[in-house]
Amino acid sequence: MKLKKILSMAATGLLSLSLLAACAGNETTSKTGGESAKQVSFRLASNHPEEHPVTPSLREFAKLAGQQSKDSVKIEVSPNGVLGQERDVIELVKSGTLEMAKVSASALEGFEKSYSIFSLPYVFQSTDHYYEVMDNSEAVQEIFTKTKDKGWFAIGWYSAGQRSIYTFDKEVASPTDLKGMKIRVQESPTSIAMIKAMGGSPTPMSFGEVYTALQQGIIDGAENNEMGLTANKHGEVAKAYSYTEHQYVPDVLIISTKAWEKLSEEQQQALIDSAKESAESHKAAWEKAVTEAKKQAEQMGVKFYTIDKQSFIDAAKPLHDEYKDADELNAKYFDDFQSYVK
Repeated sequence: MKLKKILSMAATGLLSLSLLAACAGNETTSKTGGESAKQVSFRLASNHPEEHPVTPSLREFAKLAGQQSKDSVKIEVSPNGVLGQERDVIELVKSGTLEMAKVSASALEGFEKSYSIFSLPYVFQSTDHYYEVMDNSEAVQEIFTKTKDKGWFAIGWYSAGQRSIYTFDKEVASPTDLKGMKIRVQESPTSIAMIKAMGGSPTPMSFGEVYTALQQGIIDGAENNEMGLTANKHGEVAKAYSYTEHQYVPDVLIISTKAWEKLSEEQQQALIDSAKESAESHKAAWEKAVTEAKKQAEQMGVKFYTIDKQSFIDAAKPLHDEYKDADELNAKYFDDFQSYVK
């Protein structure tokens, strides 16, 4: 484990050096309409593969940002985790070595505790409730912008659907069914506590390790949206998907404060508007992709189980109480989220 950690740190260090080298000369000045316009080139990291529906939405964001900034902002999207896994790229964005990244809200919990609310099980009661909160909540915007003085903050989000549990071949209809099962979770304290409360044995690991862990029997299952079965090919190993629908964890678009401060107000607004527009069109693309993913997964031999979620909701209730009792700000955020239930 020590050797693995040393190698990981060394790899991250080499990546940082290469990215720093790439930063040189990424700003130019051109004349547009008689005025000087600073041109910048940003890299946007994502761990999703090309086949994942968030990837084309990120490319749409990059295209819109170019158009709305009158070609003064160029964004290069790097999917497949080629610039590092989520924790690595968050560190790089925070330091200013990397300009932008798409990461799960759960991964951000380790850098700003307020993000833990997005991993709280059943804080969102439906897709409609999820969208209402993410689009309109002042609490969400407060969370997104409160880390600006820490080197990074969020300028947008993309739906990653609902998260449910999938295993080798066992339907999970109640917490009893999860007893003794090792379930991969994101490296989030809230997600770890959630699986414990729901009866399972949480096994945190990076997303890139999940397929091999399933294949080798290191874990008995995982929890994710339907896309994990197809875009990441987990359906080749895991054949039972149970709709616990315990989380709706957004993918969050973060930017380095250093990179942000290089932009003019017009360029900043172009990024915010482009993120919002691409996120809105992404919703329909996501729903279409989920329908297609289910068809593909069924062809892979995956069975989908619709269950009564109440026993899982009941198991998660103490986590809600614990979250609200821990901090007045937590209670404020939780109540704000619930105010959007229709």
